[in-house]
Amino acid sequence: MNRKTTPKVKNGKVQKKNLYRDTPNYWNTRQDYLVIDRDPPGAGYKHFLKKSDIIKFLELLPNWEEIDIELDAIVLSKGGGDDGWYCDGVIGICAWDKNMKSSLDKDYFLEHKELFDRLEVKYEVKREVVVCHFNEDQIRAYQLLHILLHELGHHHDRINTKDRYSSQRGEDYAENYATKYEKIIWHKYFEVFGY
Repeated sequence: MNRKTTPKVKNGKVQKKNLYRDTPNYWNTRQDYLVIDRDPPGAGYKHFLKKSDIIKFLELLPNWEEIDIELDAIVLSKGGGDDGWYCDGVIGICAWDKNMKSSLDKDYFLEHKELFDRLEVKYEVKREVVVCHFNEDQIRAYQLLHILLHELGHHHDRINTKDRYSSQRGEDYAENYATKYEKIIWHKYFEVFGY
């Protein structure tokens, strides 16, 4: 009796023994429902937002059914880069410096000064930067009322383009989107989250 040396050879070719497909997740597969994920914050950083904060905040949005299209995940991601990011249906809100400070470019600060003043953020102007001193409530409010809304603006832009592939209108569209909805839900936010 002749025995094959390997039973998984067909027509002289060795067959793969393992499944070589990617495990479905929000990076490679459209999700049926929104996933809220949390990555480690990184050394020197902390997540001041909780998953429950994001859920409560999204319930405040008047156009949630419109935004929820192809929005696969919101990730509390690692700190050290930008405040947030958007990539094809996945939004990232980055961890914040544990010291609760943020050094901002003067131009960026001036563009958002009205928001910082309404949130009563203390700041000191240096040569090229403005150092903002936040407390936990101010960080949460800024991340939800501006960063998350800004990234939702990029998502809204993408799903309303013909090819639904990229955000065509860029940063100005996302900023205007964030400003518009921040004003709409401002009072509701503080009723739900306090201050």
